[in-house]
Amino acid sequence: MNQATPTKLSATQLLNTVFDAGSFVSWDTAANEPDLGTAYAAQLALARERSGVDESVLTGRAAVRGRAVAVIASEFSFLAGSVGQAAAERIVAAVERATREGLSLLASPASGGTRMQEGTPAFLSMISITDAVRRHKQAGLPYLVYLRHPTTGGAMASWGSLGHVTAAEPGALLGFLGPRVYELLAGTAFAQGVQVAENLLRLGIVDAVLPPTDLAEFVDKALRILQPQADASEIPVGEAFDDDLLTQDVWESIKRSRDVRRPGGRAVIEAAEESLVLNGTGQGENEAGIIIALARFGAQSCLVIAHDHSSDAATPTFGPASLREAQRGMRLAEELNLPVVTLIDTPGAELSKEAEEGAISGEIARSLNALLGTHSPSVSVLLGQGNGGGAIALLPADRTIAAENAWLSPLPPEGASAILYRTTEFAAQMAKEQQVSMRHLREMGLVDAVVTERQDAGAHSAEFISRVATAIEREIAIALKIPDVDRVSRRSSKFRALYRAPRLAGRAA
Repeated sequence: MNQATPTKLSATQLLNTVFDAGSFVSWDTAANEPDLGTAYAAQLALARERSGVDESVLTGRAAVRGRAVAVIASEFSFLAGSVGQAAAERIVAAVERATREGLSLLASPASGGTRMQEGTPAFLSMISITDAVRRHKQAGLPYLVYLRHPTTGGAMASWGSLGHVTAAEPGALLGFLGPRVYELLAGTAFAQGVQVAENLLRLGIVDAVLPPTDLAEFVDKALRILQPQADASEIPVGEAFDDDLLTQDVWESIKRSRDVRRPGGRAVIEAAEESLVLNGTGQGENEAGIIIALARFGAQSCLVIAHDHSSDAATPTFGPASLREAQRGMRLAEELNLPVVTLIDTPGAELSKEAEEGAISGEIARSLNALLGTHSPSVSVLLGQGNGGGAIALLPADRTIAAENAWLSPLPPEGASAILYRTTEFAAQMAKEQQVSMRHLREMGLVDAVVTERQDAGAHSAEFISRVATAIEREIAIALKIPDVDRVSRRSSKFRALYRAPRLAGRAA
């Protein structure tokens, strides 16, 4: 694992690096320090002299590429960036002002934690800071975090770990415990390489590791998606489609859906006008089977949760951690008032001892529960293979799109054949009998829109993916028109009606 050397930028240097020249306006008033005696007063005076600032955080309003944002930046040279009463009041006041003014907030801690000289009262400030951030996010406003070297203790365990999107400085020391404290208490050095930004990226705890010079572009991209300025009120014109064209044999569709050349979820995300791929669960798990990303298709911003069969051809299925990552995406969409788009293309969930011990069944159930109950507008896309619990975990939505050769089945047709006939030779017959084809899904009322393939999607992937992206934009716009008060009940009614639908006997597969 490559580990960079941190830059150790001061708060002022960070502001000058990231924000538009001359745009920063301070919100800070005189620091209201507690009276804890002459020794502490002398420490504060010396800290002010050495750092050139009056407290361990600077707050204010600035602009990134012309877009106004609120900012909170730690100054580590002031008593190791520690948070005492005055710093906590400053942080809380800045978060609350950003909320009142409807501003996105960029927080950049570089702190050893709460201030030991102020004891338990400073420790308790973690609660108020967290509460202010919670209310900012509850208002649907973006909260972005850039973790600088070093960030530990109470700073990491409160405002440093609550970002909708979190980036970190290369080589930064990031963690709950301070290595020096651990060594003094335990009598041995803490393990090397655990608390560095690059390891947190590997574990899915942060979304990106990037130098301060790249932070402006990162923030600007996130906010272009989260706060688009384009008019998204109109519903784009949809692609005309004649159901009578659906004459292809279902087994042929299944074979086409399994073509290794066929583009998957990652290709759809890359086709968006803007996209920012996030990383892991944020809780120490990071599997390759599912991608979550902020994206904008045309005028429609959304949170995408995508199966990614192309991530590792040897292990195309996904496990419980991937579904926990998907659930992170669902929570982000709720907090940011974004539509959810799920891209379904999977041979199924992982079947293994590890998946069972990781509660794969429970994670499928929790994903279903979250999608059925979300207040976010939602669109699901059957892109190719739709197999078993892995597919249904991402299926519930207000609107469903299907590619012409997509399908949905409780298990592979080969598996159904094996159960009924103790051989896989009847797989094609089972595919027809189980009504897995896109035509059947459309006739029973699951599929609202079809993306034609016209030609082989594997050989003509760019054209196919472009049509998928256009369909997503349109279906988001339609889903947004559903009254919020009716959204969850309409979704429930839709899916209750599906399993009660009569079998479509005699129709072409």
